[in-house]
Amino acid sequence: MKKKAPKGVIIYEGASEIDNKPTVGILTFESKNMKTGNMAQTTHMRSDIDPVTAEKEGYDESVCGDCIHRGHKGKKKRSCYVNLGQAPLAIYKAYKRGLYPVFDPAIHGELLRWRKVRFGAYGDPACAPFECLETIAKLSMSTTGYTHQVEHKNFDPRIATLCMVSADSPKQAKKYHDKGYRTFRVAVPNDNLYPNEIPCAFESGGVQCIDCGLCDTAGSGAPSIVVTIHGTGAKKFKTASLIPTLQVA
Repeated sequence: MKKKAPKGVIIYEGASEIDNKPTVGILTFESKNMKTGNMAQTTHMRSDIDPVTAEKEGYDESVCGDCIHRGHKGKKKRSCYVNLGQAPLAIYKAYKRGLYPVFDPAIHGELLRWRKVRFGAYGDPACAPFECLETIAKLSMSTTGYTHQVEHKNFDPRIATLCMVSADSPKQAKKYHDKGYRTFRVAVPNDNLYPNEIPCAFESGGVQCIDCGLCDTAGSGAPSIVVTIHGTGAKKFKTASLIPTLQVA
């Protein structure tokens, strides 16, 4: 009898590239996310603390760094769109029950051959070693990913060849554009766009990430993307509209 394919695999288990604390990266093969479509996706968490507790106690720094959308241990309101009590917690519990085998390219590589992968459904991909992500990228059809760690002292610049740089204001986006990065900027409704930015295709036309592909290949020369803040923490995020050009659709 043919062995049933796993629902997910451990792609990395070790010290965080951000703060050297114990973390785990898990690649799951199915997603019900309406925006992304059915992409495989990675989730990055502390391996010793469940994600809900880690966020409350501030240990999520290991996988989120100084991301503005973190709660920072009660010092500010969390604006991250990820509901930690749902998929991340379920994945953590499955990991602790030993349901995910360690990724072996020879065994599991075929599962990625016709799949598109989203790096960082939760957690910043930059918390994992570049080589780990690069292996997944080479085996899969394509990838998308975003990182808030470009200014972190431990940031590996090679991550920016796989992930777009997250920006949270027009000023920050301009700074990164000037350095040659493509950005994925979070904006408030009716915020404005730079000439080299376009709205997320899901917002402007209902095109899922799995079909769009514009967030693939961070250095491709394609336009930067702007998305309206969304998710459970959306009301806690504010940014100024400083660009007198087009508006987010």
